Amino acid sequence: MKILIRPAGWYRWFLFRATGSETDRMLMLSAIFSGVLIIARIAYTGSFTFIGLAWNLFLAWLPYLMSSLIQYQQSVKTNKWKLAAGSFVWLLFIPNSFYILTDLFHLGEHGGVPLWFDLALIISFAWNGLLLGILSVRQMERVMQRFIPGKHELLFIYPIMWLNALGVYIGRYLRFNSWDIITNPFELTSDIVKMLWHPVQYKYVWSMVACFSVFMTLVYLTIKRIGKTIH
Repeated sequence: MKILIRPAGWYRWFLFRATGSETDRMLMLSAIFSGVLIIARIAYTGSFTFIGLAWNLFLAWLPYLMSSLIQYQQSVKTNKWKLAAGSFVWLLFIPNSFYILTDLFHLGEHGGVPLWFDLALIISFAWNGLLLGILSVRQMERVMQRFIPGKHELLFIYPIMWLNALGVYIGRYLRFNSWDIITNPFELTSDIVKMLWHPVQYKYVWSMVACFSVFMTLVYLTIKRIGKTIH
C-alpha cells in the first residue's frame, strides 16, 4: 500500500516562492543587480562601504514574504486571531521596506568611485525596497478588503503609510529597529509618547511624517492605478 504524504502548508508555500511568479523573479533579478553593484564597489575600493544596504534590503524582503504567506495561507486569512497576529508582526517590519529611501542621505559621503556609480547603487536598493513595500501593502490590502467598507481604500492605505513614515523616522533618527519593541520596549514607547504628548516641540518630526506619508500614499496609488490600466 502506498502512503501519500502531502506537504504541509508552509512547505508548499516555500516551494511556491522558490519557483516564484514573474513578479518574484523580477524582484529577485533586481535584488541581484543591487548585490552585484555592492560586490563591484567592494572589489574596486577594498572598502565595505554601503554593505549595510544589503542588510536593509534583506529586512525589506521580510514584510513582503510575510504578506505573501498571509495572502496564500487560507488558514491564516480565515482565522481572525492568526490574521491579527500576522498583521501585527507585518506592521512591525513593513517600515523597513520604505526606510531604504532615506539611504539616499549618504550619497556623496564616501569617495573611491564615481558619484554616478554610488547614485545608481543607492537608487537600485531604494527602488527594490520601495517595490517590495508597495507590493506587500497591496497584498495586505487585498486580504483586508472584506473589512474595508465600500471602496474607501484610503481608510487602510493612509494609516499604513502614516505608520510607515513614523517608522522611518524612528529608524533613521532615533535609531530603533523593528525588534526593539521586544528588546527595548520602554525606551521606544517613552520616545513615541513624548512626541505625541508634545507635538509642537516635535513639529519637525510630524512635518516629516506628514510629508513622507502623503508621498508614499501617492506613489502607492499611482502604481496601483497604472497596474489596473495596463491589464
